[in-house]
Amino acid sequence: MQLALISGLSGSGKSIALNVLEDAGYYCVDNLPASLLPQLVEQLSREGCQRLGVAIDVRSGASIAAVPAILEQLRHQVEDVRFLFLDARDDTLIARFSETRRRHPLANADITLDEAIAHERELLSALGELGHHIDTSNLLPNTLRAWIRDTVVQSAPHCGLTLLFQSFGFKYGIPVDADMVFDVRCLPNPHYDKALRPLTGNDAPVIEFLERIPEVHKMAEDIQRFVGEWLPAFVRDGRSYFTVAIGCTGGQHRSVYLAQRLAREFAGRTQVLVRHRSMKAE
Repeated sequence: MQLALISGLSGSGKSIALNVLEDAGYYCVDNLPASLLPQLVEQLSREGCQRLGVAIDVRSGASIAAVPAILEQLRHQVEDVRFLFLDARDDTLIARFSETRRRHPLANADITLDEAIAHERELLSALGELGHHIDTSNLLPNTLRAWIRDTVVQSAPHCGLTLLFQSFGFKYGIPVDADMVFDVRCLPNPHYDKALRPLTGNDAPVIEFLERIPEVHKMAEDIQRFVGEWLPAFVRDGRSYFTVAIGCTGGQHRSVYLAQRLAREFAGRTQVLVRHRSMKAE
């Protein structure tokens, strides 16, 4: 099992960190009392859980003091334990609470926000040196997400960006979820061959027809090169999914063929999905 523990000050970005873990396939638990962590790990291990992310912070109450001993125990029982402590300057935390208008978990009618933050620092002081300490004061959310992935998620399977190739027919409209759209209507259309018309780009006769045309290969190579060149930038941007839409007139032949072909080309670089949006509509 890979166990990722997230702790830190309220408003420092723990929710962002936990969301990154959840997107990467971790079983995530927020606001778990620290004393229950060993039982949770034991139970989920028996159930075959491979990746567990848990947020433990000042909301755990008095049990937060037991975290150092519990962590030391777990390091001897769990194959991979990672502890991440998120921090931020007081002025940054105050600004964030003011922007979101959320109440600090320690604040009440008798204590101000800055006093609540100071008290929380004191309660969590023993946790800050237990693992990787990140000051999020000047980090944009996307930057923090990237740091969490680099620090915690990098060895998890199926993490990172999922690349979706989606064929569609322009006569049904451009899919609104597309990040990139390529128009391949300029290529020869198998629709005008009566024998090929009822088939799709998944059928061998259509594939053979298209692969005899040099322009089809040139189009596929150009799209592959363009997507390949810019894909790392979208990974750095923190995308979980990126959709490349390939459109022909009806979404039956050319776009289907190219979506399948491109998916094969990128299969070794990242997690790849293929969807044919209009194939059944024709």
